[in-house]
Order: sequence, then C-alpha cells, then structure tokens
Amino acid sequence: MFKKILVPTDVSEASKRALDVALALAKQFESEVELFHVVYTPEPIVDAEATFNLAPLYPTPDQINEMGQAVMERALKDVDAGNIKIEKKFVAGHAAMEVIEEANKGFDLVVMGSRGQGPLTGAVLGSVAQRVLSGAHCPVLIVK
Repeated sequence: MFKKILVPTDVSEASKRALDVALALAKQFESEVELFHVVYTPEPIVDAEATFNLAPLYPTPDQINEMGQAVMERALKDVDAGNIKIEKKFVAGHAAMEVIEEANKGFDLVVMGSRGQGPLTGAVLGSVAQRVLSGAHCPVLIVK
C-alpha cells in the first residue's frame, strides 16, 4: 500500500514523532523511507551584491551541506530503524514547496509533524504542514 514514505524533518519534537510513526508503518508495509530536510534559503528582496556591494546573506553550498548533515544526525540520533533502510536527502529552498515537489516524485505517503520549530509553534497546524496537506498529490499523515 505505502511502498515509498517521505518524512520531512526539522528536528522538532513533532517531526521526531512523525519519524517514529513512519518507521512503524514502514515495518508493517515493508516500505522505503526517505528522511527529507529543507535548509531555508530566503529570496533576497533586492540584489544586495549589486545594490550595496554586500556579500549575499544566503548559505553557500558548503554551509547547506553542513547544515543538512547536522540535521540528519540529530534527527536519527537514538532512532531504532531495525532493518528499515532510511534514505537521507536535504535541499535548499522553501520548506513547503520543496516537500511538495519531493512528495510528487512517486511517494505514496508523507508523514510529517503538525508544526515545526518556527515562531508560531503554538499554532494548531503549522503553515508548512497546511501547505503540504493541500499541495501534495498523495496522502499526508500529520502527527502531533
């Protein structure tokens, strides 16, 4: 039923619980699991380099790689995946858009936390979860 499960993570408590749920489902359905993280890279309002002769404020590819690796290590710390292989992938961009794009690459299910580490952690459902829920072409399981 669910052969490929996508698990977006920001290492929040909700995303850690989502990974646990995804692994339980993967054991039941013999699924592949991909742990996915988006390193946020803001779009500049103006071209700071050209306008003010300033260095860009977004992370370099090396910094993105370092941040992505660090998130994967933290997300998988103390996780018992058993014999389930977890693919790890991280990209730079805007979380909701990147998760939707990844989900639409043949995943059967997205399992994600209800809200992440953003400034509105007290919200009922985070903005990324809301956008993924409405934009993904596969079922989305939201974990509190």
